[in-house]
Parts: sequence; C-alpha cells; structure tokens
Amino acid sequence: MGEERHLRKRSFQLAGHRTSVALEADFWVVLEDVAARRGQSLAGLVTEIDTARAGSGRPLASALRVFALAEKA
Repeated sequence: MGEERHLRKRSFQLAGHRTSVALEADFWVVLEDVAARRGQSLAGLVTEIDTARAGSGRPLASALRVFALAEKA
C-alpha cells in the first residue's frame, strides 16, 4: 500500500474512451519534458505511445515507463 502513495494518476481520452494511468511522479516528469520539447501536449504524447503499442499486449503504463526510460538513456 505504501507504494501506491507514490503513484500519480492522470486521465486521458484515448481511442474515443477515457482511461486513467497511474505512474510514479518521476515518469510523469520525463513524459512532460519530452512533450514540451516536442511542442505537444502530454495527452498527445500519451496518444502517440498508445498507438505505437497497439497489438503488443503491453499495458499502457508499462509502455509509458519503457518510453520514459529510453528517453533518459
């Protein structure tokens, strides 16, 4: 339960439906920075990552974490 306190939940409209994603704050910081560098909204970046993972079976939260880690590498 202690780990859940560190998660921050955000909601997005993806593929015509609302979805919520809970990630650690550090991942949201990276994703927000990438979106800002690209001149796009966080929702736009999340949509892009969601589209790229289509058919992979990978949960959106995992895809976002992997993307953020790759950006920090």
